[in-house]
Amino acid sequence: MSQMDEKDILEAIKKLKEGSNKRNFTQTYDLIINLKGLDLKKPENQLDLFITLHHSKGREGRICALVGSELIDEARKTCEKAIHQDEFEKYANDKKAAKKLADEYDFFIAQANIMPKVASAFGKVLGPKKKMPNPKAGCVVPPKANLKPLHDKLQKTVRAYAKEKPIIQLAVGNEKMADKEVADNIMNIMNNVLHHVPNEKNNIKEVLLKLTMTKPVPLKV
Repeated sequence: MSQMDEKDILEAIKKLKEGSNKRNFTQTYDLIINLKGLDLKKPENQLDLFITLHHSKGREGRICALVGSELIDEARKTCEKAIHQDEFEKYANDKKAAKKLADEYDFFIAQANIMPKVASAFGKVLGPKKKMPNPKAGCVVPPKANLKPLHDKLQKTVRAYAKEKPIIQLAVGNEKMADKEVADNIMNIMNNVLHHVPNEKNNIKEVLLKLTMTKPVPLKV
């Protein structure tokens, strides 16, 4: 499998920094992977990977827990928001509130034994936004779970998703991070993506890296 060269990535990061005007906020690095030669109508060609990075993805992830009485105290202590199952109906009846919730949080955790209630109340809103609690990311948990390790892991988890369109775009760090950490995150993601497409680098059309307010620069694969 083709490995990306750290030196090339560091060079691209340097180029982006040099070409970027100082902003009054911290810019995020976005990685854009354009795929080719994949018939995405075939499930075996579709990508949906949860990748845990070694370093921060550049911004704090916001996590919402959808739980019952067994987990509500733990969820309130650990997550940015916790919703008890008694409140589910309120969101089921108020699509605007449910949409706002979906937009405000990056990951949703659900208690396994009330998953049907979660699906019934939130499925229509979270489903299209690809935010339903996903067992592949460890987001469906038992009633007595310790949520802290999962919360910490999700802070460094990105999703490489390509089912409808042959493009993956995700945050890989920010300009305050060490360049080598950003480069390591990129190599980690690319190794995972290359491992999951049938023809490895022959399925990669191009890879681009950009800061929030800059034009993208190409990366060699």
